Amino acid sequence: MMRIGQSTDIHQLAAGRRLVLGGVEIPYAKGLVGHSDADVLTHAITEAIIGALGLGDLGTFFPDSDDRYKDICSLLLLDRIVTRMEQAGYAVVNVDSLVLMESPRLHPHIQAMRECLASHLHCTPDQVNVKATTGEKLGFVGQGLGVEAQAVVLLDRR
Repeated sequence: MMRIGQSTDIHQLAAGRRLVLGGVEIPYAKGLVGHSDADVLTHAITEAIIGALGLGDLGTFFPDSDDRYKDICSLLLLDRIVTRMEQAGYAVVNVDSLVLMESPRLHPHIQAMRECLASHLHCTPDQVNVKATTGEKLGFVGQGLGVEAQAVVLLDRR
């Protein structure tokens, strides 16, 4: 039995924070603001898995009111959800994701993101697609105020 989940995550950009996307730290003058490391790509993928399993949303498992998750690496959150996914008898068929960010250009980092995410999803990098686009100077993305990530995940019974 196959199951599909989708999610979108958004975080503000600000000076003094690290920019982490898909588990990869990207050199940049600004980083993402959030309770955890604010990795919007990993959050979107994690929540898409939660949705495919019919288990609610990211905040259900990792509320921003809980200090245990303050500045936590989002890959650790993904690991916990992947464990639940596997315990339920599912595996990732594929992930398709999109990061909307005006700057910096993400193309040089996409393969590293795919490899990092695949290792945590227990699949191969060719099962994890990461795309990037800009906001064409429009809206909060285009003005460089924030980053949005979208993900769709297909799971199948092992």
